[in-house]
Amino acid sequence: MSIRLEPATSTEQLQQLAKLAAQIWNEYFIAIISQQQIDYMLDRFQSFTALKQQIEQQSYQYYFIVHDQETVGYTGVKQEAGKLFISKLYLLKQQRGKGYGGAALEELKTMAEQLGLISMWLTVNRHNSPAIEMYKHKGFVIVREQAADIGNGFVMDDYVMELALKAALKE
Repeated sequence: MSIRLEPATSTEQLQQLAKLAAQIWNEYFIAIISQQQIDYMLDRFQSFTALKQQIEQQSYQYYFIVHDQETVGYTGVKQEAGKLFISKLYLLKQQRGKGYGGAALEELKTMAEQLGLISMWLTVNRHNSPAIEMYKHKGFVIVREQAADIGNGFVMDDYVMELALKAALKE
């Protein structure tokens, strides 16, 4: 499976990323959370303004997941405390089940290992079974449950999952 992670840094790219996020979230998450929560989370975490702020003020990096010159999804990561936090990893509906998510995780793993990081971690909604299974298949383990109040009466009800990297295994 051959994919590339193409950095999203320009205004135009971040606007494209925000549109991609809205498309994916409105299609996928309606089976898991309410439309009101989707709208709130898109505005708060994945709008153009939110993405720009995360890059400029919180050191996030965003990438388009590209296969054969076609954008199939996106990911957002942040390096913190010797670990790579995978904040976002989403695929378009017609691109799921083709191995692109796993391939993107492998690219992120290579990136994290080259940086000498000890692990990668992420949060995933407890009711998002397809994603949980994919992460487990890639070696991630559930390390804890967390319910995070994100404001406006909404809660993110997640598992925290982590994957130890080679740097950690050498110690």
